[in-house]
Amino acid sequence: MSFERDTYAALIAKHGPVVRVVVADTAGSAPREAGASMIVWADGMAGTIGGGTLEFEALKSARRMLADGGRAAITSHALGPDMGQCCGGRVTLVRERLDELPEGDIAARAVTGDATPPLAVTRLLARARDRGERPLPTLVDGWMVEPITPATTPVWIWGAGHVGRALVTALNALPGLTITWIDTGPERFPTEVPNGVTTLPAPDIASATRLAPRAAHHVVMTYSHALDLAICDGLLTRGVAGAGLIGSDTKWARFRKRLANAGHDARAIDTIRCPIGDKTLGKHPAAIALGVAYQVMGDIARAEAKTMEGTGHDNRRLSGA
Repeated sequence: MSFERDTYAALIAKHGPVVRVVVADTAGSAPREAGASMIVWADGMAGTIGGGTLEFEALKSARRMLADGGRAAITSHALGPDMGQCCGGRVTLVRERLDELPEGDIAARAVTGDATPPLAVTRLLARARDRGERPLPTLVDGWMVEPITPATTPVWIWGAGHVGRALVTALNALPGLTITWIDTGPERFPTEVPNGVTTLPAPDIASATRLAPRAAHHVVMTYSHALDLAICDGLLTRGVAGAGLIGSDTKWARFRKRLANAGHDARAIDTIRCPIGDKTLGKHPAAIALGVAYQVMGDIARAEAKTMEGTGHDNRRLSGA
């Protein structure tokens, strides 16, 4: 999660000052992770910090802050004793009135701490500047530090049939993804394409694999086995972060043989997951999309965790905790 500056700027332009509520820290079982946030204005809200009663009380507190002109506050909530919730953990919330927004790549600001950044924050920012590491959302000595909206993860969905449409709907509701939707012609797409989704009509669809970022995750589910195979061949040639193919075990056995005959080694071929989805959920397009979306998000989460491990990233060590 991150500080979504462009989103907040648009909301401030539309509604005037807003109050942002962000999960700054958690201990034990909690409904959302550090960095989850919601934005509140006089007659509306966007986002969620989860937790039912926790969110309801935070919403009321945010509206009181808007009404009385308060600037910022930190509160800690034991979800069981304080909120009567079954979660046994504790959540620390930061509430901030936003009428202007920080510049740069990292939002570091005093909430209740001294106006001069403490040493732990200075070190954290220096590490981010010198090593190019984005800090995780963290509360340090009264200062909240968050990355400004990170680069999103590209997801390319090949095929605009019933399952493709259901998958676009499922994934487009999630933050942090940039969705490109590809098929052989504009008539293959619905009349109304969800906001934020880029469509790419490509009569020679396999050639469009050359346009995909190498960091993209792919789901291949066109109307044709021949097109699916050509796309898989193109993706393996291009290089991908991850890929999934709709189909049966028999289809994949044939594809593996043909991809190997095309010169792709076994390790590369194994980067394609087939079949994708969870057949125990059933064959309805929405059920297939649900299983596929789960796998895609799992692949993305594992890739991000591996990247974080590779950088030795640990905010606790930076803050001296």
